[in-house]
Amino acid sequence: MSLLTYDRAVAGLPRTAVDAKLVSLLKLAAIGLGVFLSGFVIREPAPYELYMVGLIAVWALAGLKISRRVAPLLALLIAFNIGGLISMSQLADLGTIPLYVAVSLFLALTSVFFAAIVEAEAELLGVVFRAWIAAAVMTAAFGILGYFHAFPGAEMFTKFERAAGVFEDPNVFGPFLTLPAIYLLYLILTAQPRTALVSTPLFLIVTGGVFFSFSRGAWGLLILTAGLLVLAVFLNANTAAARLRISVTAFLALAGVALALILALQIPAVADLFSQRAQLVQDYDSARLGRFARFGIGFAWATEHPLGIGPLQFGQILGEDTHNIWLKALLDYSWLGFAAYLTLILWSLTAGFRILFRRRPWQPYLICVYIVFVGHVALGTVIDTDHWRHFYLLLGLLWGMIALEQKRMAAQFSNTE
Repeated sequence: MSLLTYDRAVAGLPRTAVDAKLVSLLKLAAIGLGVFLSGFVIREPAPYELYMVGLIAVWALAGLKISRRVAPLLALLIAFNIGGLISMSQLADLGTIPLYVAVSLFLALTSVFFAAIVEAEAELLGVVFRAWIAAAVMTAAFGILGYFHAFPGAEMFTKFERAAGVFEDPNVFGPFLTLPAIYLLYLILTAQPRTALVSTPLFLIVTGGVFFSFSRGAWGLLILTAGLLVLAVFLNANTAAARLRISVTAFLALAGVALALILALQIPAVADLFSQRAQLVQDYDSARLGRFARFGIGFAWATEHPLGIGPLQFGQILGEDTHNIWLKALLDYSWLGFAAYLTLILWSLTAGFRILFRRRPWQPYLICVYIVFVGHVALGTVIDTDHWRHFYLLLGLLWGMIALEQKRMAAQFSNTE
């Protein structure tokens, strides 16, 4: 909202109404900036952490409430992190491990924070999505420009000759872009022509970032979630005409992405790296101590160490991290942490699915968040998602909308009595 528009909007209103409107605008801006900063993570602590610490503190002082509907999320995340403390107790030399555990706890709190504010004000969902799209478009554009060395110093936005945007790791950069890509695809499939037209170039930029990350996990995540989205939107459509439009638009979107891929593969360097990265099994997966062998070793260790072996110790011992969130939970967060994490994921998937097709104002956001969350759970079997800021944001948004539905149903029940 421009200052002129704001002045016109508040003209003639009582001072209390003006103050309330100003507070509301500041609130929206504060949340939007926090989500936007989640797209810029070079190292820990990132600007996102520093900003969110202050934001959560201010919100808590202003009366942030954790309802009984969000309380299970808080309890399970605390249990998960208590498991991390138990695992840390197995180490004689802690080094930087306390900082790692502190970041884990902080990210858990961000998830609870977003769940609580979404339950309190569903309107914040729109701000969150717009800010996430803005961050995704910007960091994807940097990643693409960096990959092609479009300007001096552009290589700072790449890692291992792959687009990384303003991220430390291409394998996190790609998945971060998935929710904005899926929401933009949702708009292309369902929105008015003008909105769909505006969303199309943004979708191409974001999916271009995913492609040039050359992350097999990100590719698979985008393909899986896009397919699930088309299916969900098709099933949710009211009329045959709407389903026809969705089918045709999805086909055209697929054709457009395929054409863009064909054009990109005409560049020899892109084609060479694509053919290398497109192999389902890489040498470091199937080597004697490769990813799959480490899975076996790690799960064997987990049966022998119910208290865990200590955060980050797996990678120090075997030279590579677990690349599996379930194994990570067992070894870095003990059996207690694993049980809490498993319960949290199953609870989230079950509760989210039950309300997925209920027509609510927030249903478009729920469909996109739930599908991308499902994709991240699947991705966690081949990569460690433990400190992914956007995963905790997804979790918080999902629980916030689950709480919204529970609150709505409770209100309806009260009105019928």
